[in-house]
Amino acid sequence: MLHFYKPTPSRWGFMLLLAGLAWTRTACAQDDLLTQLESQETKPTKTELVDATFKSTRLISGHTVQTPGQGTMVFLISHRFGTLNSGAYNFFGLDQATLRLGFEYGLTDRLTAGVGRSSLEKTFDGFLKYKALRQTTGLHAMPVSVTLFASSALNSLKYSDTYEHTLPRRLAYTYQALIARKFSSDLSLQLMPTLVHSNLVATAQEHNDVYALGFGGRQKLTKRTSLNAEYYYLLPAGKPTGVRNALALGVDLETGGHVFQLHVTNSQGMIEKFFVSGTRGNFFNGDLYFGFNVNRNFTIRPKQGFRK
Repeated sequence: MLHFYKPTPSRWGFMLLLAGLAWTRTACAQDDLLTQLESQETKPTKTELVDATFKSTRLISGHTVQTPGQGTMVFLISHRFGTLNSGAYNFFGLDQATLRLGFEYGLTDRLTAGVGRSSLEKTFDGFLKYKALRQTTGLHAMPVSVTLFASSALNSLKYSDTYEHTLPRRLAYTYQALIARKFSSDLSLQLMPTLVHSNLVATAQEHNDVYALGFGGRQKLTKRTSLNAEYYYLLPAGKPTGVRNALALGVDLETGGHVFQLHVTNSQGMIEKFFVSGTRGNFFNGDLYFGFNVNRNFTIRPKQGFRK
């Protein structure tokens, strides 16, 4: 007489459990093998630089981590008109233009020297920028780029008062660490801890050192346009009387070898001495200076086997 084995419900459950464990073990083994294969396939073998964090050496008024390549000279024309709320008599600020002309030159791919002259207080300025760290991906990736910046500014106004305006008393200095990360092809952000030192201040109660923490960024809109923003928060210790935090919004337009930067800001100055420690306009009360920067690059000394 034939006897057929008929599993009971408890035996069915036990068999299903064994089958599940066997399948899980097999799946885990397959996953481990795939993970090992994927890690072997994607393991970076070289370091790649992240370039073009910003399109210009200027974000709006302030510097970016960008430095021109070795042998490249950048010519900058910067304008700030009067405030938009100055009325129709001043053509809404267009009758009150200030100007800065500047040259920057890449001594190496990392080190830049620059000079400029502003009509505001007839100020001459000079600076050095050094790209200390560069953002990289792959092997030994670096998450940010860091550029160190130092500048001096000389007020060359003629005074008619009896105070002796010696050369040291006309000087101011700025020191910055520019820390930026390019998060994607569209978005880059930058942090700018800043110190501005003025040898001469208005009153004995004012501090010679002004500390600020700057924030800025660039959001790409199209292939050749981007929206930029820049803000400098003045730390309470040392904040000059009547001075406000500088805020600026702008648009970059890239056309061939030129970058046009259009913006509005509550600061009339175009160097750190003015827009970090000397901004007095209220951005939200209509004290808006419309302005623009024009950047033009020239290759002065081609590299060997490159830029020919």
